[in-house]
Amino acid sequence: MSIVVRDVREHELDSVLALNNAAGPGILPIDAVRLRRFFDTAEYFRVAEHDGNLAGVLMAFGSDAGHDSANFHWFRERHSDFLYIDRIVVASRRRGGGVGRALYADVQGYAEARYPELACEVFLQEGSDPALLFHGSFGFHEIGQNQQADGTRACMLIKPMCSYEWIRATYGEQLPDVPWLARPRALPAEQRPTGTHP
Repeated sequence: MSIVVRDVREHELDSVLALNNAAGPGILPIDAVRLRRFFDTAEYFRVAEHDGNLAGVLMAFGSDAGHDSANFHWFRERHSDFLYIDRIVVASRRRGGGVGRALYADVQGYAEARYPELACEVFLQEGSDPALLFHGSFGFHEIGQNQQADGTRACMLIKPMCSYEWIRATYGEQLPDVPWLARPRALPAEQRPTGTHP
């Protein structure tokens, strides 16, 4: 059966929390309070379904967000306009089955029309080669490393959005009103990013 990528639903947050915290050392654990904050403030928060079951999740923040991640701030000190993937999690039984690629294709489609760059990090630890290879095969490249509070390092990755300049030159700030360009999440006005992105 196919993979369906869609907005997360509020009643799924417990399942998303369990998925995140079972992901292993490459994904930082979070608590319900932090996940709720992500739900309330993330510009992009979508899940992947496979056969009707939650198979993955991806959360991202625009560069003008009030996000408190140290890695997000590392990018913001060096780049002015980007969409930051805070985390992607794929259920262990679905890894290697295209869920990660489906989520990345979806977030790239969203970012391409709004941001010149897509940013993320991979923690450098034993077993991180598959994640680095995945990102490299998706067009990301390393722009530096960031020392974490616990002494580990993160490989900081950027992917230029090749269509961004053409879209901006052609449409400016007024993107066409078509479903695939709609914001994945309709955040309340007081929680929307303050930048110029539609």
